[in-house]
Amino acid sequence: MDLATVIGLVLGTVLVLFAILLGGSIALFLDLVSVLIVLGGGISATVIRFGMKDITNAMKVAKNAFSDKTPSVGELIDKLEELATIARKEGILALERVTFDDPFLQKGVNYLVDGADSEQLQSLLYTDIDNTAARHELGSKIFSSLGDAAPAFGMIGTLVGLVQMLANMDDPASIGPAMAVALLTTLYGSLIANLIALPIADKLSYRSAKEVMRKNLMIEGLLGIQKGENPKILREFLETYMPPSDRKKE
Repeated sequence: MDLATVIGLVLGTVLVLFAILLGGSIALFLDLVSVLIVLGGGISATVIRFGMKDITNAMKVAKNAFSDKTPSVGELIDKLEELATIARKEGILALERVTFDDPFLQKGVNYLVDGADSEQLQSLLYTDIDNTAARHELGSKIFSSLGDAAPAFGMIGTLVGLVQMLANMDDPASIGPAMAVALLTTLYGSLIANLIALPIADKLSYRSAKEVMRKNLMIEGLLGIQKGENPKILREFLETYMPPSDRKKE
């Protein structure tokens, strides 16, 4: 579980609700028409921009904003150092008996065991990285699209409310509900965009960048193992991917 995402969403929601309660009743800020205009319009615009399959996949990718089950870079370097030690002592074929939780690392080791040269190894694994990054980028774009559309439909709802209000100026009872639609749609659009959609889009981009970095580190480690590099020297090189404060102290 990514506590930063959860804490941010909960804290933002609680602070907005607290501010509303300080100023009066929360019921004043609930309006079904405004929700339908902003949320329905934003989702509809996103569906038009992208295919249904892409949106379904984006919902699956979105879980990455709330969880981060990948091992730390330090744990990954420990594993690569262990593999380098085994390969140096017993040969690369000895890696065949080692199992991995990470499918990408498992794939790379399989290529080593199967005798792929360095060019083949890099070509195959970098293609995998590019395809994964493209899928994650699409998920980020879909949430960014929702973040762009929600405030726009908030403005559309404001215009709808103003038209209704101006058209019924002779009926004082209708002015209040029309003004509520006019103002609440803008509020809903801003909240959906700035508290949910855009932060999730940025978090997905951040997660994608971290995953690409981890996979690049794996490739460098596998290439070092293939060359038969000293495990300690290989570790020192791989630790350049980490902040100095997180590196292993001898």
